Amino acid sequence: MQCGRCWGCRRRLEEPAVRAPLTAPPDGGTKRLPQCALKKMGLTEDEDVRAMLRGSRFRKIRSQTWHKKRLYRLQEDCLSVWFQRGLPHAPSQHIFLVQHIEAVREGHQSEGLRRFGGAFAPARCLTIVFKGRRKNLDLAAPTAEEAQRWVRGLAKLRARLEAMSQRERLDHWIHTYLHRADSNQDSKMSFKEIKSLLRMVNVDVNDMYAYRLFKECDNSNNERLEGTEIEEFLRRLLKRPELEEIFHRYSGEDQVLSAPELLEFLEDQGEDGATLVHARQLIQTHELNETAKQHELMTLDGFMMYLLSPAGAALDPAHTSVFQDMDQPLSHYFISSSHNTYLTDSQIGGPSSTEAYVRAFAQGCRCVELDCWEGPGGEPIIYHGHTLTSKILFQDVVQAVRDHAFTLSPYPVILSIENHCGLEQQATMAHHLRTILGDMLVTEALDSQNPEELPSPEKLKGRVLVKGKKLPDALSEDGRVLSDREEEEEEEEGVPEVVEQRRQAKQISPELSALAVYCCAARLRKLCPAPTPPQPCQVSSLNERKAKKFIREAGNSFVRHNARQLTRVYPLGLRMNSANYSPQEMWNSGCQLVALNFQTPGYEMDLNAGRFLVNGRCGYILKPACLRRLDTTFDPECPGPPRTTLTIQVLTAQQLPKLNAEKPNSIVDPLASIPAGGRPWSSSCGHQSWLWCALWWKITTLPPLMILWVSSHCHSTV
Repeated sequence: MQCGRCWGCRRRLEEPAVRAPLTAPPDGGTKRLPQCALKKMGLTEDEDVRAMLRGSRFRKIRSQTWHKKRLYRLQEDCLSVWFQRGLPHAPSQHIFLVQHIEAVREGHQSEGLRRFGGAFAPARCLTIVFKGRRKNLDLAAPTAEEAQRWVRGLAKLRARLEAMSQRERLDHWIHTYLHRADSNQDSKMSFKEIKSLLRMVNVDVNDMYAYRLFKECDNSNNERLEGTEIEEFLRRLLKRPELEEIFHRYSGEDQVLSAPELLEFLEDQGEDGATLVHARQLIQTHELNETAKQHELMTLDGFMMYLLSPAGAALDPAHTSVFQDMDQPLSHYFISSSHNTYLTDSQIGGPSSTEAYVRAFAQGCRCVELDCWEGPGGEPIIYHGHTLTSKILFQDVVQAVRDHAFTLSPYPVILSIENHCGLEQQATMAHHLRTILGDMLVTEALDSQNPEELPSPEKLKGRVLVKGKKLPDALSEDGRVLSDREEEEEEEEGVPEVVEQRRQAKQISPELSALAVYCCAARLRKLCPAPTPPQPCQVSSLNERKAKKFIREAGNSFVRHNARQLTRVYPLGLRMNSANYSPQEMWNSGCQLVALNFQTPGYEMDLNAGRFLVNGRCGYILKPACLRRLDTTFDPECPGPPRTTLTIQVLTAQQLPKLNAEKPNSIVDPLASIPAGGRPWSSSCGHQSWLWCALWWKITTLPPLMILWVSSHCHSTV
């Protein structure tokens, strides 16, 4: 397995390392427009982008009273935006990358602008939404035209960046750093400027070796590198012996890969579907030398471009779109699920926000949670009850579901409603769901002939399901209506504030009950070894402790139960800091709705991202056959054969980010680790290694449930 994603790792002193740009200093004024960058982006004459390069003064909006003027300016690389700090004399390192933008919304289309942007006309407002956990940027421009310039300009830059080939990205990246290191802007590089360049790109190399390279490339002997001399210096700098060895192994004495030789390499990498036609297409796409391309040959440079491209990634390109059978019952799929979706931080005092739902949908989440409580003015609210978390309106969340649930995936969304409202506000909730969602909401069985059978994701495309309590079938053994978290309530019996809410939870309005069509809350007290009549429309909610108990004591019965109906697992209430449990154990037993705190990054959320990375990131993954059969003998505690041994060799890594970007002289000292997802029955030989040492891992596990998690660390922080 090869890691061909990045630009350099710390190897030996003679073999430097390179990284991608994370931050760029502001240009400090209105320098000449970067014609080179604009030309490479194909935007030389674009007035919107040129206006962004000159900069604009926006109002940054954070609250009802916090509206501060800030200067925003597109950097000369045309890939990053610098913005002014609040402190006038602080060293300004505030920059965001265009590639980190998820979306740009016009008008009052964010929670912040809807609440705090009333003083500014919608035509002057825009919201920049970032990938990951970074907060939205709500801005108001001086004029509507200036706002539109930034909306259009950012759209063009994002589209151009998306369309760039790997060669164009590399070329643009190199010229960006060269321009930044060229202190006097004379298009020539002194050795002092070369040393500055090396620090910028994270090269750990001694001065003697760097100067020897410099002199070897200085054909004019004037202590300056220019034009082809700079290209040769960079070529030597980026030389990768470990990848050259692989290339020469297949290319032979002529030092070029023919299409059949490239096909042999692809087959050795496990690409069973590779053909000679596919090999020729790769040559035409990634080869840089036109003569070699005409003769259907691939040089070392073309081979490197291929390895660095998405086509050379470990992920099968065919799996980046939906490829699995989507016509099976919902219970046959793992479904990306969120717990306490409304929170952006801790469940004790963190803020609640509709934007948290938008971000969850952007990550492919298909099951979100709504904790509903009695609110003022007859309007239900959502927050983490009996805590200091902020409150948001139920109807605002439903509107967010309507507007954003299907932007990434067309497959059904499940609203897991934790209901603490009285009858009147329950009826209000049902009214909001019907009127806001309209035809998106499932209000009756799709197949009237078989109303108890779970439909498939394909049949439910673009639809919203409500998971909640049901009358009269949802009555528990003692005649009470079930709460969605029955076990958790039993643990909270000593909390006085819960008593009144529990009394109200014993009631449910017919209006809300009618919306629980395919996802009706049901208690799961015990698992019977003998088959029981299937009740596919019932959904059990278990905390992680109860689920682990079932896995430990009745693993096969739990798997069979999950082959017929849905089970939702959620974190223990004792996780005050919104920490997550490992989802792998729950997936191993066939649980579909393994709910995690999406607002808490870490190993657990990395596993979740890996699980749902394939199948077009649609949020639905078909379970292995052993977890779908009603008569399965599979036991997650004792899986038995077959097992597979996977051998991994980390050869090299590139473009590893600096942890201390504020320190110019800091150098990444990377360490790789590969724990095996799929435990408890996976075992690994070897765990971590310096990235400049080729090291092998051997992992034995059950293939269908395996997740490979590769991480890198900086040695100074381990």
